[in-house]
Amino acid sequence: MPDQKRLFLVDAYALIFRGYYAFIKNPRINSKGVDTSAIMGFMNSLLDVIKRERPDHLAVCFDKGGSVDRVEMFEAYKANRDETPEAIKIAVPYIEEILKAMHIPIMVKEGYEADDVIGTLSRQAEKEGYKTFMVTPDKDFAQLVTENIFMYRPVFGGGYETWGIDEVKAKFEVEEPMQVIDFLGMMGDSSDNIPGLPGVGEKTAKKFIAQYGSMENLLANTHELKGKMKEKVEDSKELGLLSKQLATIMLDVPVTFNAKDFELDHPDIEKVKELFQELEFRRLTDNFIKTFTSGEPATQEDKTVDNGTKTATPKPKPSAGSGQFSLFGADPSASDAASDSSYSRNTIATTSHFYQSIAPGMATTLFIQNLMKQQSVCFDTETTSINPLVAELVGIAFTWETGKGFYLPFPEERDDALALIEQLRPFFESETIEKIGQNLKYDIKVLAKYNVAVNGKLFDTMLAHYLINPDMRHNMDVLAETYLNYTPVSITDLIGKKGKNQRSMRDVPLEQQTEYAVEDADITLQLKHHFEKELGEANTQTLFDEIEIPLLRVLAAMELEGINLDANFLNSLSAQLDNDIKALESKIYAAAGEEFNIASPKQLG
Repeated sequence: MPDQKRLFLVDAYALIFRGYYAFIKNPRINSKGVDTSAIMGFMNSLLDVIKRERPDHLAVCFDKGGSVDRVEMFEAYKANRDETPEAIKIAVPYIEEILKAMHIPIMVKEGYEADDVIGTLSRQAEKEGYKTFMVTPDKDFAQLVTENIFMYRPVFGGGYETWGIDEVKAKFEVEEPMQVIDFLGMMGDSSDNIPGLPGVGEKTAKKFIAQYGSMENLLANTHELKGKMKEKVEDSKELGLLSKQLATIMLDVPVTFNAKDFELDHPDIEKVKELFQELEFRRLTDNFIKTFTSGEPATQEDKTVDNGTKTATPKPKPSAGSGQFSLFGADPSASDAASDSSYSRNTIATTSHFYQSIAPGMATTLFIQNLMKQQSVCFDTETTSINPLVAELVGIAFTWETGKGFYLPFPEERDDALALIEQLRPFFESETIEKIGQNLKYDIKVLAKYNVAVNGKLFDTMLAHYLINPDMRHNMDVLAETYLNYTPVSITDLIGKKGKNQRSMRDVPLEQQTEYAVEDADITLQLKHHFEKELGEANTQTLFDEIEIPLLRVLAAMELEGINLDANFLNSLSAQLDNDIKALESKIYAAAGEEFNIASPKQLG
């Protein structure tokens, strides 16, 4: 249904630990000596979800006291876990205070895990017609997925992926998500100290699921198993059933989903700023303000829950003209359709644009004449590889006006491509035309393989955003969604996912190449206009102009030049080390009185 409301339930500790370990090699320590890594990581993730998804309803779910029922069933449940890092112990009270100031409900029930709280709330919300997105990387939640309940998983390297029924079935090789419980019960879970069936790993568990469908059916047909596996499974039937029970997320926690209390409200901006100032989160403060630009700060009561009940509080009237980052600028009396559209992102299909491919000959000549008249141009190369040292040009997109741009396709023959790039040389080597791009170092290296330099003033949106908000991701898709409320065409829609079946950009029809490439250039130009102002506000314009951009050129030149290796010396060193190893092995065998596999801890012990 088009007006179906969306509830986002955040697995607090999963994101707190993830945030902490994201900074483990470079922890964020403020001037007071406090490690704020976990707080910063969690808040970055939370704000990212809010900006990307504009949820109607949101709550953050915590553990409190662990799972009493599971420990009663199995005393060693989670007993193998290391003590919680001190930085996380310090972080949790701060995070709770920030959430209270943001008027985001904290859902917690003593004696239950967040998994169980989320499971219960998601089922209750589903009955009331909501779509629920469980924000967590934890695979255990896959068992809860239904037509209206999804996993919203942060992925390594940035972004999120949504797991629905089809994704869960493909990932775990099951017929339905509920079988994930059997899968986890069979293979166990070392992180939770769930024993599982001895000798059964992921591969075997998937095999058993395909053959038997459930733990109970497997245990009822152990006579079909062979050898040691049969013996192990038959000896561990009770352990298998216990493991399945431990892996099952509870759906009957005494908490209640009250839609009004879960609505995403105006935060107390001044209180949040005060907490961020104490933690010395300057960049995060800017990020927060832009995310929640609205009228006057709210003065609602906190929405903290321990017993499953909350006090409903009135919402203040939203102010007009809140800006593109406002979550609360819409008129509450507007129609459902208008309300829905305020939460959706623009795409190439919903945005007016004029993207044109340039034909060879006179059209190209006229286009280049026009190009040379511009003072500032954004360009984006399309190539055959993400490795600039081997990439071949497929085309170049150009734009100097929002919503309008041009795509110049390149011939596959090297000589013809060189002839075309020669026509563009005056543009790229012009000292008076500013060149704009996203990750210009890549483009500079690609063009260098065609003996073309990129001169003049440069503006790299990826570098600019790094200075504006170093703790966020800087890829163009994330920036477009965050700053422009726009979802670009995905490269996988054009060439497929990584792997042997992925196509080359050359295989994509020209019309699609044009739309994709010029859209990238168009977005980059719009981001440039946005980031220009922010560099000044963040007092990083001088750093950008005098350090980062010159360094970009130096790094590109260094990477193109590479380093020389003395291959003869390295080969001789390898032979020498090989002889040393053989001499040491001989001494070990002599001392032991026999030969054995030194690399085997079992034989060595």
